[in-house]
Amino acid sequence: MNKMIVGINEVWKVIEKLQNSIKNQNIIVLLQGDLGSGKTTFVKEYVKYIGIKDEVTSPTFSLQSVYGDKIFHYDVYNKTLNEFLALGLFEEFEKKGVHFVEWGDENLEKLLKKYGFQVITVQIIPKNQKREYVINA
Repeated sequence: MNKMIVGINEVWKVIEKLQNSIKNQNIIVLLQGDLGSGKTTFVKEYVKYIGIKDEVTSPTFSLQSVYGDKIFHYDVYNKTLNEFLALGLFEEFEKKGVHFVEWGDENLEKLLKKYGFQVITVQIIPKNQKREYVINA
């Protein structure tokens, strides 16, 4: 487990740690944190860090956004696990790349691991003007 407290200008340090865990493999990153904690901002900074110029927005209403051809971004805030599965989004995880899932919980994590997916969780906790990032790889 890696734990870091950084401001927005230092999020790249957290992203570097995450990149060390990813190592060019297909991976699902569950982003956990309260409303407004910075989950979408983290994805935005990740996309910028790896050099993709796409605009990153929250996929709350579209459920999924794709950046470049290997970064996938989901928001399951208003969806139960069964709804997520019924929408066919589970199959999307078979695509090669990094899959960021906002609001991914322990139930989703257990199911993903049961089916052999590599999963990393990133908890984001606001700390004044900074954020505490806890990476469990």
